[in-house]
Amino acid sequence: MNTVAIYHIKGGVGKTATAVNLSYLAALSGQRVLLWDLDPQAASSFYFRVKPKVKGGGQKLLHSDAGIFKAIRASDYDNLDILPADFSYRKMDHQLENKKILKRALEPLREAYDLILLDCAPNITYVSENIFRACNAMIIPVIPTTLSLRTLEQLTNYLQTKELTHMQLMPFFSMVDSRRKLHQDITKSLPEKFPDFLNTYIPNASEVERMGIMRAPLPVFANASKPSRAYCYLLVEIMGRLRKDRALKKPD
Repeated sequence: MNTVAIYHIKGGVGKTATAVNLSYLAALSGQRVLLWDLDPQAASSFYFRVKPKVKGGGQKLLHSDAGIFKAIRASDYDNLDILPADFSYRKMDHQLENKKILKRALEPLREAYDLILLDCAPNITYVSENIFRACNAMIIPVIPTTLSLRTLEQLTNYLQTKELTHMQLMPFFSMVDSRRKLHQDITKSLPEKFPDFLNTYIPNASEVERMGIMRAPLPVFANASKPSRAYCYLLVEIMGRLRKDRALKKPD
């Protein structure tokens, strides 16, 4: 099972759109997928038409195997389940001073799913450090602007300081406007500094904004659009990296 965080320190970078579209496309490919919406704002839960409510709140969820299974909801799509957000998640930081609680909470799900995606809130807290320890990869949407680059550097420095180097980091460019010279320059130059950058980028397009109106992944209502196709390519590239990493770590 792969456990993958979709994360960035900075908000508004296309994180939830990435979580929703990748989880849908992975399920469409035949993988058993769970999307856990860990952001109290509950945007992923909203897009998938799942009520953002967990009985007993985050505390019961984290300390009971039965609680986590009971909280999971089926989506409208085959192979895709949702663990919805709950407003109590805003207090989860107080429950996660033990940095391995989230990893233990995910353990019972290993046999049920091939891929678990975590849609994360944009901050660095005990919650995010738990997430980092629980995942084997992190997908990082980056808008090609100076501020986004600064926060990417902050994130990578933080992970190195905390010795959280077991994860594959997969940054990619999101919300790219190819008409802007700054976007052109950064998308060309930054991968030289961060060689882990994925090759696929997501264009800035109105179809992505319509996800909130349609409450559905892009391929459901705009399958032929450029961003929909880009998310397909992005998933293929991510899964290829995950398979390669697993092959490298496989014992002889």
